[in-house]
Amino acid sequence: MNAIDLKDELTARIEAANDLKTLEEVRVTALGKKGKITDLMKMLGQLDGEERKVRGQELNALKDEIADFIKVREDNLKRAEMDRRLADETLDVTLSPRPEKVGHTHPISQTMEELQRIFTDMGFTVAEGPDIEDDWHNFTALNFPEGHPAREMQDTFFLPADPDESDPRKAIKVLRTQTSTAQIREMTKHGAPIKLICMGRVYRSDYDATHTPMFHQMEVLYIDKHVTMGHLKGCLLDFLTTFFEVDDVPIRLRPSFFPFTEPSAEVDIGCIRKNGELKIGKAENPEDQSWLEVLGSGMVHPNVLRNCGIDPEEYQGFALGAGLDRLTMLKYGIPDLRSMFESDNRWLNHYGFSLIESLK
Repeated sequence: MNAIDLKDELTARIEAANDLKTLEEVRVTALGKKGKITDLMKMLGQLDGEERKVRGQELNALKDEIADFIKVREDNLKRAEMDRRLADETLDVTLSPRPEKVGHTHPISQTMEELQRIFTDMGFTVAEGPDIEDDWHNFTALNFPEGHPAREMQDTFFLPADPDESDPRKAIKVLRTQTSTAQIREMTKHGAPIKLICMGRVYRSDYDATHTPMFHQMEVLYIDKHVTMGHLKGCLLDFLTTFFEVDDVPIRLRPSFFPFTEPSAEVDIGCIRKNGELKIGKAENPEDQSWLEVLGSGMVHPNVLRNCGIDPEEYQGFALGAGLDRLTMLKYGIPDLRSMFESDNRWLNHYGFSLIESLK
């Protein structure tokens, strides 16, 4: 077969190849070790010198032309395959995206962040303390003498005693029953003046719609040389007005008893109860004004100051403590305290806060 006829045959087969596999078969048939052009080039040795030269040039030109033609056809087939895939695998970006699960900030975490902002704006610093405490920090230093009935006010979780502790007051271990223990540690360490807020988990053996074995508390402490009940009331007004986002929140201080403050006062806020609903604020009609207890407060007891190495003749101050879970329930209308700790995503999706809301 001469070069012209072979060129026509191979060109026709290359044009007829509709996929890369068929085209590769044509390439092997033409240019492979046993291909038709290769076989013709092997026969050049049997020709005379001048004829071998002419014939060799023809076959080399044919080989290059067929190789170029195959490359062009290969590029066209690859491009056509890519176009087909793009058409078949197109992502319709006009469709709505698949819904993704979004995390939420727990209402208690949201409350803690809000309170931290409120009190740091007033100049308070944030303090922390351990969840596992000893008898000294949890009771004795807070003016709960050994055997005093006030210790029975809180149903405490006791832990195994520390056998290596020589001081019997510090050998007895408990899960802290109030965050006031952090105040004792900070006053003992830094002395006075001091202005701090501490928040965290506390533990008592109780469980119903308004009590859980683990809950959260906030303690506020301000000790200086000229602190009075007037400073306490001003702090309460600023705190409660900002937190509940009500311009005029009536507050009332009722005499009470706490071992670590003297005088002590329960703090009530004004509210309106109507049609089974509760709204915080001042009632237009005084007869409609109701009151709701929200926290305890008072002037720090001199014995507490002495226990921390602070002279009560020189320094005095106030403290206030509130249940963060209770404040959260009041602000966000959560009816049952226990639901906060049941790890139910449906509840968290309903009452929780998005990250953007949490940062406001």
